[in-house]
Amino acid sequence: MEVHKGLADVVVSETSLSAIVEGQLSFSGYNIDELVEKDASFEEIIFLLWNSRMPSREEFAQLQHDLHTHMALSESVIACLKIQCRQNLHPMSVLRTTVSLLGVFDPYAEEMDERSVYIQAISIQAKIPTIVAAFARLRKGLDPIAPREDLSFGANFLYMLTGEEANPDLVRAYNHCLVLHADHDLNASTFTARVAASTLTDVYSCITGAIGALKGPLHGGANERVFDMLSEIAESDTRDVAGYLKTKLDNKEKIMGFGHRVYKTEDPRKKHLKRMAKELTQEFGKEDLYDLSCEVEDYLLKEKGLIPNVDFYSATVYHCFGIEHDLFTLLFSMSRVSGWLGHVFEQKREATLIRPRSKYVGPVNLTYIPLSEKETIGGNAQ
Repeated sequence: MEVHKGLADVVVSETSLSAIVEGQLSFSGYNIDELVEKDASFEEIIFLLWNSRMPSREEFAQLQHDLHTHMALSESVIACLKIQCRQNLHPMSVLRTTVSLLGVFDPYAEEMDERSVYIQAISIQAKIPTIVAAFARLRKGLDPIAPREDLSFGANFLYMLTGEEANPDLVRAYNHCLVLHADHDLNASTFTARVAASTLTDVYSCITGAIGALKGPLHGGANERVFDMLSEIAESDTRDVAGYLKTKLDNKEKIMGFGHRVYKTEDPRKKHLKRMAKELTQEFGKEDLYDLSCEVEDYLLKEKGLIPNVDFYSATVYHCFGIEHDLFTLLFSMSRVSGWLGHVFEQKREATLIRPRSKYVGPVNLTYIPLSEKETIGGNAQ
């Protein structure tokens, strides 16, 4: 049996959602560069990933209506969020548990017909921004802010964080982030969602599992670790980028935000995030953070040939939104859930259980000795 560590280069499914071909990323045939440069809305991308086509005006309006209808949280969910506002509980654990609770409170969570599954998906997609914003406020002792029906998906989230409408440039930048992070081939969290969906379990279970996978520092959690690294360098007495990174590399420590299993020359999402990082740091007077990020990028490229992935500059961009760094991966989740749900739909239609094999490398031909026949020392079986 040939073993592919980490399933590297193993193709396990077909999809019409996203593709990485010759270093280019596309969603159902639309190049990611064009979607960002022409300001495609995140709501359009949700529809695209769920239907493999762009919406008509009527379909777009209906999707917006459905999202707004399901965005508010019940008092029961808010009460559960308050309970989770304690130290040493990672916000991704809060999101994971709260999404699971949505299924507990949904009387139709076990229904598998097409309409019920769609409503479950809409509910999850719509409520995650509200969950994140409510939690961000509750842990500061502030009351949650209800969503508004007249704001877009991204604008609503930024509004629910502060109670004030964000400026159009910030909304546009956040919409770009949502589009860029929406889907990405068969990454770890998406694969987790598809494995769960292949068992024909409910949608809430699929997404709860995907969130658990995204939490890991080798996946979505990397952007949080990137900001920790930048902060350590910036707050040091010497601000010695080369010395800091050399020590990390000499100690065989992984540099978060660099390297990619698929991309070898450039992550196509990076250039957009780097541009946004430059623009936003200039707007908010945080140019030093952008300059520091560029120094880190230049050093690692020169010394190790390492390239930034989507997580590296997204950390700087998210910081400019005024969001605490331990919430960065939750922002990733708000976007990526659209892709997860698209893959759940696709996998359920395929109706094939994902069940790989493993190669056994443990001991063989051992002889079992019953406990009653083993020698005892001091009355204890050995």
